[in-house]
Amino acid sequence: MKRVLIEFDKLPWESPRPGVRYKAFVSGTQQLRLLEFSDGFEEKEWCTKGHAFYVLDGLLLLRMKNGVVRMKAGQIGFLDAGEANSHKVIMEPGERALLLLFEVLAAPNGLS
Repeated sequence: MKRVLIEFDKLPWESPRPGVRYKAFVSGTQQLRLLEFSDGFEEKEWCTKGHAFYVLDGLLLLRMKNGVVRMKAGQIGFLDAGEANSHKVIMEPGERALLLLFEVLAAPNGLS
C-alpha cells in the first residue's frame, strides 16, 4: 500500500473569485481540497456535484432547495450528486469556513 503525506502548507492557494480560495491535491480521478470561504461569499450557480467534506473551522451555510443547513467545525457532510441535492454555499458577512473536501473528478473512460 502506498502512503502519501499531503502537505497543504507547501501547495499554493488558488482563488477563482473573491471570497473563495483552495489548495488542491489530485490523484487519478480523486481530488482533495483545502477550501476556504469568507466574508459574504455566495455561489451564483447551483452545484449538482456530489461531495464529502469535513468542516475544520468556522461556520458553513449550505443553501439547499428546501432550506439552509448550518454546519460548524467538527461536523461532516455528504451530498449525493444530482438535481435533487442541488446546493450552494452562502456566507454571512464577516464569517469564514475552512473545509476539507473530497471529490471524484471523472470516472475512467467516461463510466460512472
